[in-house]
Amino acid sequence: MHILLSNDDGYLAEGLNALANALRGHAEISVVAPDRNRSAASNSLTLEMPLRAYAADNGFIKVDGTPTDCVHLAITGLLKKEPDMVFAGINHGANLGDDVLYSGTVAAASEGRFLGLPAVAISLAGSNPSHFETAAQVAVTLLQQLINHPLPQDTILNVNVPDVDLKDLKGYQATRLGQRHKSEPVIKTADPRGRIIYWVGPPGAEQDAGPGTDFYAVSAGFVSVTPLQLDLTRYDRLNDLKAWLPKEHDV
Repeated sequence: MHILLSNDDGYLAEGLNALANALRGHAEISVVAPDRNRSAASNSLTLEMPLRAYAADNGFIKVDGTPTDCVHLAITGLLKKEPDMVFAGINHGANLGDDVLYSGTVAAASEGRFLGLPAVAISLAGSNPSHFETAAQVAVTLLQQLINHPLPQDTILNVNVPDVDLKDLKGYQATRLGQRHKSEPVIKTADPRGRIIYWVGPPGAEQDAGPGTDFYAVSAGFVSVTPLQLDLTRYDRLNDLKAWLPKEHDV
């Protein structure tokens, strides 16, 4: 098996290195990652500028683009051998609930899925996480399970791991995405020249975080595994929408 690894924290990130070391013993790996931190890049793809890829000293390939750029390049021509699967991470911090809309880690996995490959996004919870070896072992366990239980064509797995020693994990839970409250207000300040600038405020606190959610599982010490679908269509609203849209003769 040939696995493509990427992330959004950059090619020098501790989590990416831990993931590469863990999976290297179970598959051939190729690592294509951003040349710097590109957290919250979401699914952005660079179209108006060329992309440059370089071999880094650590053996990884670094790209001056987004996580989506990295996976897209890797699968569509950068690598001599097309991978069989994509793992994105290990992200430095959780990707829970609404976070998945902004996450470059989840975007890297979803780009792999868009291009036809099974994909997993894995994150280590906490504001300053340290137990990357725990998350790396979780990745190995999931890889072994996925070999016998392949993902459907429309699904990626979003995995969040508590920041604890491996022996302290409570287990695994299949979860749904929770939800956060509205983000905190922007922070208004001034630069050294007195010009007004704004910092995006921190994410909102947990709102929908009860049993069954990814928030709840991680807080209880479990690995949260959430299947995400790429088709965003709200099928149960199609008939209502058809009922009030203007008819052809009303256009």
